[in-house]
Order: sequence, then structure tokens, then C-alpha cells
Amino acid sequence: MSESIQRSPLQGKQVFITGATGLLGSHLTRLLCEQGAQVIALIRDSIPQSLFYSPEPDWSLDKKVITVRGEIENFDLLERVINEYEIETVFHLAAQTIVGTANRHPRATFEANIAGTWNILEAARVHPSKIKQIIIASSDKAYGNLNGDAYDESFPLRGEHPYDVSKSCADLISQAYFKSYDLPISITRCGNFFGPGDLNFNRIVPGTIRDALSDRNPIIRSNGLFIRDYIYAPDGAYAYLTLAQSMTENSQNQKIRFSGQAFNFSYGLRLSVIDLVKKILFLMGKENLKPQILNEADHEIPVQSLNSNKAKQQLEWKPRFGFEEGLKKTIEWYQKLLS
Repeated sequence: MSESIQRSPLQGKQVFITGATGLLGSHLTRLLCEQGAQVIALIRDSIPQSLFYSPEPDWSLDKKVITVRGEIENFDLLERVINEYEIETVFHLAAQTIVGTANRHPRATFEANIAGTWNILEAARVHPSKIKQIIIASSDKAYGNLNGDAYDESFPLRGEHPYDVSKSCADLISQAYFKSYDLPISITRCGNFFGPGDLNFNRIVPGTIRDALSDRNPIIRSNGLFIRDYIYAPDGAYAYLTLAQSMTENSQNQKIRFSGQAFNFSYGLRLSVIDLVKKILFLMGKENLKPQILNEADHEIPVQSLNSNKAKQQLEWKPRFGFEEGLKKTIEWYQKLLS
């Protein structure tokens, strides 16, 4: 465990997290509880299978945090939470995250991802006295289609399709609230998360594992050639925690130094969907199975890869698990879940 994690600058702090029952949100909430933070979690839907509600002793997060029921689109609720609980740190993860859903329902996606972001930032602006840091979850999709380059944080944000545009907008709105109102905001841009707790079997990792466990040929809805950067959810959670702690440590100057900045977090992979599926089948000993390529996906960016040198150099962040170890742990989790 790194020195920055051991110091636990969030211990005893009032921390508000949105999207706490999601894949990344569950892992980050667990870390915050382990750090001794007083966590207030905004939850829209109760999902019994979520790790958030797992009865395992290391989890049972619903019994360890203050739960607030509601939606990120409800400004009055967000304002009440930030004021009433005297929030010092905000992690804004809540979003509509599925590209296909965004294409089918752009209005709901824009309301959740764009309006939800300005709601929480406006609530923080109205009650800024105790706010020390705000971490906003953007995405590699915010960059849009930049012709296959490995994006660094200086690249423009050029989303074209509903989900990508929603992330570009939320990212830019966050920058505006820093520049115009001096809110202590930092932005994360990550690749595709995978790991224990992902219950959306339309995603390639859980879907492939489930099919392999049933000896079915896994289904690839795209042409299999899209290039993506993947990151194990616990590595992502540590990345968020590292950024928040870096904003709290040492001095006011440190907070100013990292505020208003975006950080990419990734393994720097350039992995095609078909290669990812083959890797999962290899690790599971199911190489006899043959992926079915449907080639049905549209409005997808062909190539996305992130350059994370800034986070490694400025935050001294490095993955704790890595891609292959994370994939092995993910397979083990689904084997237990679906056995």
C-alpha cells in the first residue's frame, strides 16, 4: 500500500459519492469506508446483486454508509445533502453509461450526464465553504474520434454521438465551474472498466465470461476490431482515491495545483475486442469456443487509447493489479457468482 494511501487524509471527512452502487462506485465506496471516511451515498435504484449490498464482511456497504435516495437530476436534493451533511469531498460518478442506451434514449442520457453534472456543481457553488475537492468522472469517450492517436489531456474534446457528447459536455462544464467560480474540481478520464460487480452482461467482459462458463460461443456485437483501453475497476477506484488525496495533502498550493486539471487513468492498452475475448477464453481454458461476430454496433469510435503519463508523473499513480491479474480476479468472481 502506497504512503499516500496510508496517510488517509480523508479519514473522518464527510464524503459524498454519487453512483455508489455501480461497478466503479461500489469499489470506490469500499475504499472510502476502509479509509475511515464518513460516506454519504446517493442511490437511485436498489440493485440487490450489486456489491454495494453484498453480505460478505468486506462489503455490506449499505450498512456502513449514509444512504440518500434520489436522482442526480434533482438539484434541490443535491443542495440539501451538501449543506446538511457539510460535505468536504465529492465524487461524482452517477451517469447513464451504456452507449447503446444513450443512442436509443439521448434525452435521458443528456439529463443524467449533463444536467446531473451541472446540478452537483451548482449545489457545490452555492455551498462552497467546506468543499475541499470535487472529482468528476468523465471518460475517454469525451475525446471523441481522434484518428487513433493515444490521447493525452491536451487533446480537444470532440464527442459526436449521444454518450460521447454527454461526456464532452460534462467535462467542459466542470472546467467552466473551476475557471469561473474557482471550485476545487479535478476530472478523471478512464478507459472501459471491468471487474467484479459488473452485472451488465451486454458488456464484453461479463458477457464473454458468462457464455464461456456455459460452454456457449461468446457473442461480439461489433465487428470485433474496435480498439479499446480497459481498466480493472479496483485500479480505477485507487486512481480516484489517489487524486482526491493528492488534492488534500501538504498545503493549499497542492489543492490549487491539481484543481482545474484532467487526468487520464489507463494501462495504455490498444486491445481489439476480438483479442480481449480470446484472452478471456485462454485464461478460462475455453479456447475451443469460437466468438460469433454480429457486426451490429453503430455510433462507436473505432480506436481509443489513453496516455496516462501525467497521472504517473504528477500523482505518482500506478496500477495495483494490472490488466491480466484484474482479468483473472474478475473471472474468479463470476465463476463463484454463476456457479
